[in-house]
Amino acid sequence: MARVIGSLFLLARAGWVLAREGVVTAVAPPDPPPLARLGLWAVSLVERRDAEGTSRGQRASRALNRLGPSWIKLGQFLATRPDVIGRTLADDLEALQDRVEAFPSDEARAIVEKSIGKPISEAFLAFGDVVAAASIAQVHKARIRGRDGVERDVAVKVLRPDVEARFRRDLAAFYLAARLIETVAPFTRRLRPIAVVDTLARSVRLEMDLRLEAAALSEMAENTAADPDFRVPTVDWERTRRNVLVLEWIDGLKLGEPQAMAAAGHDPIRLSKVVMQSFLRHAMRDGFFHADMHQGNLFVDAKGDLVAVDYGITGRLAPSERRFLAEILYGFITRDYMRVARVHFEAGYVPASQELEVFAQALRAVGEPLRDRPPSEISMAGLLGQLFEYTDVFDMKTQPRLILLQKTMVVVEGVARVLDPDLDIWAVSEPVVREWVEKNLGPTARIADVASSAGAAGRLALALPRLAERLETVSDAAARWADGGIRLDAETVEAIARADRRHGRVERFALVVGAVSLAVLALALFV
Repeated sequence: MARVIGSLFLLARAGWVLAREGVVTAVAPPDPPPLARLGLWAVSLVERRDAEGTSRGQRASRALNRLGPSWIKLGQFLATRPDVIGRTLADDLEALQDRVEAFPSDEARAIVEKSIGKPISEAFLAFGDVVAAASIAQVHKARIRGRDGVERDVAVKVLRPDVEARFRRDLAAFYLAARLIETVAPFTRRLRPIAVVDTLARSVRLEMDLRLEAAALSEMAENTAADPDFRVPTVDWERTRRNVLVLEWIDGLKLGEPQAMAAAGHDPIRLSKVVMQSFLRHAMRDGFFHADMHQGNLFVDAKGDLVAVDYGITGRLAPSERRFLAEILYGFITRDYMRVARVHFEAGYVPASQELEVFAQALRAVGEPLRDRPPSEISMAGLLGQLFEYTDVFDMKTQPRLILLQKTMVVVEGVARVLDPDLDIWAVSEPVVREWVEKNLGPTARIADVASSAGAAGRLALALPRLAERLETVSDAAARWADGGIRLDAETVEAIARADRRHGRVERFALVVGAVSLAVLALALFV
C-alpha cells in the first residue's frame, strides 16, 4: 500500500510539472468535449507564462528534464513508439536530449576505485574530469598502460550513484499509470501499455549493467570484423565492471560537424552511404543493430572509418523478422502488393479474420504514391511507418522490435541525408538487400533448408525406437488397469479407510478420485 501511495504521489507531481510546462495543453486535441475543455482551462491557469511561445518538443524536453533521468528515458523510449503516442508527439520527442548535470568527479573516482578494487593511481595513469553527462551515466577521459606496455587514452563510463533505486521507484509509478490507463480506457489494451513499460524496464535493466554494453560492443565487433569502413571501440575488460565501462577513446569528428569533416578531407557523400549500408547489414544480416545512431554517437576517424559508440540501446530481429523486412522491401520495389500482404498474414502480423485482398489494397495506397517521386524524396523508414499506421484498421498487434527498427531507420536516414541531401536510399540500399535475398531466399537457401529438414527427420528417426518403447510401456500399463484395476499400496489404502470413517460419501468419492489421479501422475512421471 505504501508503494502505491508513493507511486500516486509521483504521478501527481509529474502531472503538475507537465501542466506547469505547458505539455498538457500542447498535446490536447483541437476540439475536445466540453468536460475536457473545462479541465484544459483549469490546467492552463498553472502554466508558465513563457510556455506559450515555445514548441511542443521544447515543452516536453523541459518538463522531462525537470522530472529526472527516469522520465527522460521514458520520453526517449516513447519516441520509438508512435503507435502508442502518435506520430506527431513521437517526432517531437525524437529531439529530446539529456540535460542532466554531471555529478562530482571525486564521487566518480570513488565509484571506480570501489568497483575495480584498487586506487585510481594504480589503475590509471591519469583520470580527467567529466566530458559528457547523461541520465544514466557520465564519461571521463583517462589514460592507461596496457599489458603490452603501450600507453593509450580511454573513455571511462561511470554509472550515476543511486540511479538504480530511483529508476525502480519511478518504474513502479509507470506500471501503476499503465494499469490505470488499461482500466479506464479499455480500447488502449490493443496497444498494451503494460507491455510498453515492461519493454522499457528491460531496456533500463540492461543499461544499468555496463558489462552488458561491453558485451554488445564485443558482439558488434565480431559481426563487423570484415565490414568495410565501419568499426566499434575496443573494450578494456580488465577495468570494466557492472557500473564502470572502460573502452578505447575515439579521436574523431562527430558526423554533426560537416564543416570540420570537409576541412579534414572526408567525403560526406561516401560517409552517407556507409551510414545507411552499415545499418542495413547489421539489421538484416546479423539481426543485431545499434538502436541509437544519432549524430552524437557517430564519429569518423582519421582513416575515414565510421565509428559508432554508446551501445546502451540495441535492437534485435529474429530470422523471421529479417525475412519479413526483406520480403516487404522487395515487394514494394516490384509493386507486388499481394506478395507483401501474404507476408504479413504468414507472419501472423495481420489476423486471419481480415481480408487478404483488402489489405493488399491498403498497401497499394502506400506504395503507388512513391512511383513518380524523385529517389531523394523516398524513405524506407517512412514506408514502414505508413505500414504501421494500418495497425488499428486491420486489428494488427503491435510489434515492438519492428517499431524500434523503423524509428532507428528514421534517425539513420536523417543522419545520411544531412551528409548527402540528394541521397538515393533505394540505390544505396539495393546491394545490401539483394545480397541478403540471394543468400537467404535464393537456391542456396533452399538447399540449406532441405539439409536442415533432413537433419530434423534424421533425429526423429533415431528417436523412434525409444518412442515406440515408451508407447508400448504405457499400453501395457493401460491393459493391466483394464484387467485388474488400479493397485494401491497399504499406506494409501489405510489413509483412504481413515478418511472414510471421518467424512461422508462425497468426501470419500473425492479422495478416491484424488488417489487415482496421483497414480496416473506417477505413471506419467516414471514410465
